[in-house]
Amino acid sequence: MAEPAEPAEPRAASAVERAVERYVRHVALERGRSPHTVSAYRRDLTRYAEHLRSRGIEQPGDIGGADVSAFVAAVRAPADGSPGVAPSTAARMLSSVRGWHRFLVEEGLADRDVSTEQRPPTQPRRLPKAISIDEVERLLEACAGDDPVRLRDRALLELLYATGARVSEAVDLAVDDVLGDDGAVAEAVRLFGKGRKQRLVPLGRYAREALDAYLVRSRPLLARRGASTPALFLGARGARLSRQSVWLVMRDAAARASLTAELSPHTLRHSFATHLLEGGADVRVVQELLGHASVATTQLYTLVTADAVREAWATAHPRAL
Repeated sequence: MAEPAEPAEPRAASAVERAVERYVRHVALERGRSPHTVSAYRRDLTRYAEHLRSRGIEQPGDIGGADVSAFVAAVRAPADGSPGVAPSTAARMLSSVRGWHRFLVEEGLADRDVSTEQRPPTQPRRLPKAISIDEVERLLEACAGDDPVRLRDRALLELLYATGARVSEAVDLAVDDVLGDDGAVAEAVRLFGKGRKQRLVPLGRYAREALDAYLVRSRPLLARRGASTPALFLGARGARLSRQSVWLVMRDAAARASLTAELSPHTLRHSFATHLLEGGADVRVVQELLGHASVATTQLYTLVTADAVREAWATAHPRAL
């Protein structure tokens, strides 16, 4: 009978892999990025390190610009014929790679940044999708009811539409973020965006009333089912509501409202921005409310409203055709 084979010795990490791990720790500890962001960096750079190893590169100083270009080409069109990643995903991966290469130079692990000349893949312009004011009202009314879950769902969707908050910003809220010094729901909510950048966004009467009803009549009941938590929005078991659960809330409300379009929580953010601009709000004000770092991102919404104007003109003007 043959002797069982000796288990293979684990492969020692290369200098590239050690530098990747060092950068991921730097992003997590010194830059204070969220666990979700850190996980994305680790995933992207692990794939990049595997790509470099397949090309026989183990030292950061041996990487050239052609290796970066080859990586982008490989993820877009793998050699084995499997489907490549979308341009947006490839652009995100390249952003991770660029951040790592800058770190190599800053830490003296490489003489120069070889990723600077690699351009991200061209992406098709995707205009944000918004729903009409009437459809928003139908969506919110679909959450009417006095049971704890309906009160929570109404407060959650009212807040998303009133503030244009990202889903992650909404689920990260604590009770204190929406309360004023008098203990009542405040006229503005504190949101923490990307990089924990803080902004204050006004809360309208409808959102304040929905939040007040939730905090008084629903949240205490949900909180009894789990451990104590400062989270504003709680799930059925008393824990902080997850982003995935918000998607389910939105899907169920859309079904009850008989809205056939495919909606996501982000739809309310798009609708918030579009309706503000259609109402005459300045694009830079909307930029501040959305927490966009660049006004160019916000200006995508002006294209949506311009398209709506052209469509209305083409439909209504007697000499449009």
